[in-house]
Amino acid sequence: MKSDIRVQGRSDGRPARSALGALGLIAILLSVFLLVSGAAGGPSELVPGRTGGWPSWVAGPLRGLGLGPLSADQFQTLTLVMSAGYLVVLACARALPLRVIAAAIIAADAILLLGPPLLSQDVFGYLAFARLGVVHGLDPYRHVFAQAPTDPIYPFIGWPYQHSPYGPLFTLASYATAPLGLAGGLWALKALAVAGSLTAVALTDRAALAEGSSRGYAVAFVGLNPVMLELALGGAHNDTLVLAFIAGALVLAGAPTLRLPSDRRSLRSPVGGALTLAIGVGIKATAGIVLPFIVLAPRSWPERGRVALAGLAGLALVAILGLIGFGTHALGFIGAIGEQQQLVAAHSIPAETARLFGLSGTPTWWRHCFLAAFVLILCYALYRTARGADW
Repeated sequence: MKSDIRVQGRSDGRPARSALGALGLIAILLSVFLLVSGAAGGPSELVPGRTGGWPSWVAGPLRGLGLGPLSADQFQTLTLVMSAGYLVVLACARALPLRVIAAAIIAADAILLLGPPLLSQDVFGYLAFARLGVVHGLDPYRHVFAQAPTDPIYPFIGWPYQHSPYGPLFTLASYATAPLGLAGGLWALKALAVAGSLTAVALTDRAALAEGSSRGYAVAFVGLNPVMLELALGGAHNDTLVLAFIAGALVLAGAPTLRLPSDRRSLRSPVGGALTLAIGVGIKATAGIVLPFIVLAPRSWPERGRVALAGLAGLALVAILGLIGFGTHALGFIGAIGEQQQLVAAHSIPAETARLFGLSGTPTWWRHCFLAAFVLILCYALYRTARGADW
């Protein structure tokens, strides 16, 4: 009997997977540290905001380590190491203690908080739109920042001729950063991005617990994703806030077994999930992609109707708050989203594949092919959800 137990314990490979998973975590943390400290070491293309200069409040406290600036090849190598570590952690997540994974996520987020804004100037755009409204008295849905060229934030922004594409709730909330100045506003937005990420991870953990899924895998999948680390957190994007609202909707609309320990009442509420997502749309419209899945998730059409009405009511509330804050111009962010769609990211999948096939630039028809594929996949996923698949 004891022999059988020893053989079984030896054959399940858990200690080996735990050790391999720990190496994956170390690879992620080491690559994050070297990437961030290297980017902080001097102005480079990894920090597009360097166009406005290289003050200490942009570079961050890791600037003093003298480990940079990082070259493009070094950045690619560290990204590959981070991605490999991520895949290893996912493969071994069920053998790792949840507290170890959580500690690694917190450590990675803290390192990124201390570094400069990576790969994007969007966070300076958040500050610019806030200053446009508070300092210059101009509506960011009607005016562009090129109309305030003497503002000290102007050299740091990348798109001075674009209107704000963000929802009215986020734009109104960002106004609070204007009195903090450039440095204070930047660090406030960086801290907000970290708070959004950790909230999303915590809510994902609750959803996984309710669904009976692996909490370690779910938490690692979200919190250690290189896109989350390098792009969302590294660039201090508001997408982490959107992800937090999506995770909150997942807890409410997709967690049938989650209960409060006090009174044992179920927390499941598709209506609450729809309202939560509607608030997320007030931050960024992309949160709305999840809303039809929550509407179609219930099995009965009457309940689907109630969830749809809740979502519409939430969107109406967001619109009312936007009208109070910006008048009829609040809906201008819808047009600004159209402006954004005319921009092409140099390393997006359509752009990279266009180069791969020898196309000149990224032709509009090529982009439309990817858009059509996305719409087809989305419609198919919604069809499966309507037929009872787990959204």
